[in-house]
Amino acid sequence: MTEAILLVGGKGTRLRPLTVHTPKPMVPAAGVPFLTHQLARARAAGVEHIVLATSYLAEVFEPYFGDGSALGLEIEYVTEREPLGTGGAIRNVASRLRCGDDDPVLVFNGDILTGLDIPALVAAHDESGADVSLHLTRVPDPRAFGLVPTDPTGRVTAFLEKPQTPEEIVTDQINAGAYVFRRSVIDRIPAGRPVSVERETFPELLAAGAHLQGMVDSTYWLDLGTPQAFVRGSADLVLGRAPSPAVPGRCGDSLVLDGAAVAPDAKLTAGTVVGPGAAVGAGARISGSVLLAGATVEPGAVVTDSFVGEGAVIGTRATVHDSVIGDGAAVGADNELRSGARVWCDAVLPAGAVRFSSDA
Repeated sequence: MTEAILLVGGKGTRLRPLTVHTPKPMVPAAGVPFLTHQLARARAAGVEHIVLATSYLAEVFEPYFGDGSALGLEIEYVTEREPLGTGGAIRNVASRLRCGDDDPVLVFNGDILTGLDIPALVAAHDESGADVSLHLTRVPDPRAFGLVPTDPTGRVTAFLEKPQTPEEIVTDQINAGAYVFRRSVIDRIPAGRPVSVERETFPELLAAGAHLQGMVDSTYWLDLGTPQAFVRGSADLVLGRAPSPAVPGRCGDSLVLDGAAVAPDAKLTAGTVVGPGAAVGAGARISGSVLLAGATVEPGAVVTDSFVGEGAVIGTRATVHDSVIGDGAAVGADNELRSGARVWCDAVLPAGAVRFSSDA
């Protein structure tokens, strides 16, 4: 397998409109745009040619990644004129594929962080002779997902909508967002209209007697569609829980990028990333958080499981927990932000303006 389709720019994390002055979908995770991790893992698995199927803000990808040569790849770009869904996006790029009808094509989702063994998925596909092979993962509570039951050989038997009752939870296996398609199957997807692989393509293939094979992989898996998940994913990349050859440094408690200044007695833990030109003051404590370029955390501040945008300032003794601070925002001294607080770009909170704890 040497070709892949990367589906990017569809759902996306809600960090995008909230935290940046101008929309830019490549918010850094563990120091580099998240797609860099995806592309690097594909290259490590033997992929040489990738087609990026883009929709949302597609114009930013090509200037950044170019022809892909810096990553050892050949990258092409195809932009949807109108949203086409997952299946429609795959079909929309079919003309750019170069492989034969029976060759495997890797398809993966740009919003999923995973430790999937890609060569193992391709090998399982080849061994089973499947038309499509799906990466499946098990989740403790599958109620928020469509279910994918399989028989004892791993062959998919059904695609079930989100279960509404305990009786409908017949498996804990869900679609994990990575597939290997037989090249000829891609051409069978209707062209020029929205198509969902989950609701249309896969069920119709199954009904027609096609062979869909599931491979359950219990390695790391995380959907990055929310700010909380994005921050967690970045931390897990730094900690080494989520594997990536693109992390710009050694895995550990923190990643401090070039040009950042961290006071000797500041404490950085749980996969924190301090971006270039950012500054962390004396006695500050930062845990499991992302500080983008030029952000400042002043002395004595505490930042936990949070995202701090470019040039944002967290004031002296402020507490920021499970929150998102937009680019250029200023959180004044002694503020306390918790429980999913959002501060928009360039907003200013005066000292002591917000408190969550009681005064008792």
